[in-house]
Amino acid sequence: MTHQLTNITKSENKDLVIEELTPKQIVKELDKYIIGQDKAKKMVAIALRNRWRRQQVEESLRDEIMPNNIILIGPTGVGKTEISRRLAKLVKAPFVKVEASKFTEVGYVGRDVESIIRDLMEIGVQMVREEKKAALVGKATENAIERILDILLPPISRQQKPVGELSENDDLELRHMRTREKLREQLINGKLDERIIEVDVQSDGTPMMQIFSPLGIEEMGMNIQEMFSGMMPKKSKKRRTTVSEALKILTQQEAQKLIDMDEVTRVAIARVQESGIVFLDEIDKIAGGSSGKSGPDVSREGVQRDLLPVVEGTSVTTKYGIVKTDHILFVASGAFHVSKPSDLIPELQGRFPIRVELTSLNENDFIRILTEPKNALIIQYKALLNSEEVELKFTKDAICEIAKTAAMVNTRSENIGARRLHTILSTLLEEILYEIPENKIKKYKIDGKDVTEKLDSVVKDEDLSRYIL
Repeated sequence: MTHQLTNITKSENKDLVIEELTPKQIVKELDKYIIGQDKAKKMVAIALRNRWRRQQVEESLRDEIMPNNIILIGPTGVGKTEISRRLAKLVKAPFVKVEASKFTEVGYVGRDVESIIRDLMEIGVQMVREEKKAALVGKATENAIERILDILLPPISRQQKPVGELSENDDLELRHMRTREKLREQLINGKLDERIIEVDVQSDGTPMMQIFSPLGIEEMGMNIQEMFSGMMPKKSKKRRTTVSEALKILTQQEAQKLIDMDEVTRVAIARVQESGIVFLDEIDKIAGGSSGKSGPDVSREGVQRDLLPVVEGTSVTTKYGIVKTDHILFVASGAFHVSKPSDLIPELQGRFPIRVELTSLNENDFIRILTEPKNALIIQYKALLNSEEVELKFTKDAICEIAKTAAMVNTRSENIGARRLHTILSTLLEEILYEIPENKIKKYKIDGKDVTEKLDSVVKDEDLSRYIL
């Protein structure tokens, strides 16, 4: 338990340091997962550092400094989403990814743009709740241990005390305390882990409801399900389980009791307002005027106009309170094959002052993507096979051949960037992944010749490669 608390303290201190990362340090962290796209990394790093700088400015001027929202322009699979996601993880910021094309103009059936902020707020509350829970794990574990000891050895007040002198009762209590301490020591050392006990587990007795509404439950301004769950008393039921499992269950229960939800909500609102990041994908799909179709087609310009207040700064009502969007960072992205950023309405263009064009990936980039990042695909497949005690090895010429094939297929068919590597590797390793559980081969070495033999016929047949790769 002491070791756990030490780790939590270190983690909290580390989080404070992360907020003060310089732009170069931010780029260095992003380089561990994303290959190339230096210009985009540089701009998001500056935008992130500007948030920290804004916090240091005197309060009278702080509210006047607006975030530098960014549009990332480039084909699919070049790292647009990954840059934003890694950035949010780096600073422990609430992050939500939404597709602009899923939103509809007011008056049509579909999601309302304000649901973006509600989703972001849910994520913010969940983040803060988990942090508080982790910080209280020491105290919660101690309380859980006491509850388990009460089950294993009920307090003496629950037992019938023998009639006699006071000294006899004192002696009984002393023996009881010694036995309890011995059980505590055995419990902490894991000697009672497999013992079966009965614990009270809370079950949510709230009846399930389905609300039929064109706008959906999120538009009603409150969570009705949660409102009813607060009115209904919590039910509990007995559950037979091992001591080790009971410790986990009771620790969660005790941590939940210790958490101050009012404080969680307050911290989450502040975090969402000051450091929230919204990634608006496929913004090019709502750019431009009407496509000329007749009938009740949803106006793309209408969606832009609905997005505008949220991006430029408004107050959104959530079940946790009012959230202001003035300083939330919006990162938009799109391929812009058919349209261009200037096709967006001028007001929305003005709210995305920074535009960065990401470059298409070439063969050399694919080689680096396969080998350099911490989460490289080859590392992932090696780990998957290692779970079955199988060693997988790729030679240098195999990696070069995979990269060459990916670049070639991207050129000849739809360019899906680094995602092409997923399809090629899954095709290449299909038989190995299928046969492993039954055969006894513990080492696989894949060279350039193996890659060529497996993929050559598929690549040459353009119709086949269109479906398989």
